[in-house]
Amino acid sequence: MNILIVAQYFPPDLGGSATRAYNVAKGLVLNGCNVIVLSAFPHYPHGKIPMDYRWKPFKVEWVGRIMVIRTFIFPLESRGLLRRVILFGSFVASSLFAMPLVRKVDVIWAANPDIISMIPAMVYGNLKRRPVASNVDDLSVEDLYDLKLVRKGSMISRIIELIARFSYRRAKLVTPISPGYVGIISKYGVERNRIRVVRGGVELTVFKPSASKLNVDNKFTVLYSGAFSVAYNFEQVLEAARLVEEKDHEVRFIFQGKGELANDIKSKIEKLNLDNARVVDVLLSREEVAGLLNQADVLVLPLGDFGKPHLGISAKLYEYQALGKPIICCSSGTPGNYVSETKSGIVVKPGDYKALAESVLFLKENQTVAKELGENGRRYVENNVSIDRIGLEMKRLFEEMGKGLARQWKSN
Repeated sequence: MNILIVAQYFPPDLGGSATRAYNVAKGLVLNGCNVIVLSAFPHYPHGKIPMDYRWKPFKVEWVGRIMVIRTFIFPLESRGLLRRVILFGSFVASSLFAMPLVRKVDVIWAANPDIISMIPAMVYGNLKRRPVASNVDDLSVEDLYDLKLVRKGSMISRIIELIARFSYRRAKLVTPISPGYVGIISKYGVERNRIRVVRGGVELTVFKPSASKLNVDNKFTVLYSGAFSVAYNFEQVLEAARLVEEKDHEVRFIFQGKGELANDIKSKIEKLNLDNARVVDVLLSREEVAGLLNQADVLVLPLGDFGKPHLGISAKLYEYQALGKPIICCSSGTPGNYVSETKSGIVVKPGDYKALAESVLFLKENQTVAKELGENGRRYVENNVSIDRIGLEMKRLFEEMGKGLARQWKSN
């Protein structure tokens, strides 16, 4: 089976969307599929285009057995609505110029950004006469409202919702990463039988427990790794670090990644005069991230509070679980429920830094419990969300979608 994946974000870009696109692509390859990924030059979230890509309309490269066609995008940091719109628009336009490089295709999967990636995907679908499926990593429209980037009921919101309705309804299959998204997607006029939840997945050969630990000073390490974006409440973690520092000097907090909030986190550390917190403001490969996570004792997912339960499940959770580390998940909603159901960590309310601090100290003093939580998480991802399992599930859905469309063409 030949599959075209349209994904503006693809590693080395940070974020769950890039990870999701890579995991599905790798999983499909492991299940015998030929995969082409149509992506933008590496750019997220910092906006710095590597020298190898500059002044080129596109570049073809291979990531293992995955063919990646990278196309032009403006070198802008992903900050604010206007810049995001410019980034989306430049990728939508440039991705179409790769048409001569995309030959035999059976199915097209619009991976990210949600809704936006459906525009070039539909163009390719119409020209190739092949079915198009739409991924849903995030509820893009609803996120704009939650982040107060767009006011609900405004002219802009009505236009965006119209585009969303058109995109979702044109997809032959919609593959959200979380069951919490199904009800929202259905409101855009998508029949339930066209919505199939396919979880994010994790590459277990990369994200795996390591016997060695380079934590030479033996400090208990709490770590966050990923994008420094507005989706997360880093202030909650820093306030927790302040409380922990008052009680235990053998605990440290590390924030690794890149993004628009990096300077805010550094400023907050200085303002609170924290000696137990630091920012590792660098980009790392997937293998390097896995190595860093292995140096931690606890991994934290500090989701922000937007006034309603979280509906999605971050790909970061699966990676955390795969390392066999206990998780502290700050969430009201699906992510917290997932951690509780898999018995892989402790759940606290978003913003409750006192509960977060108490959880850190509890896990430090109860190593047996921490070990058991970590082992539960590793066992769950091994049995349920490895990328070869996710790839097989996606392949079967694509085959089913292709057969359904063939029957429809035959009847017409």
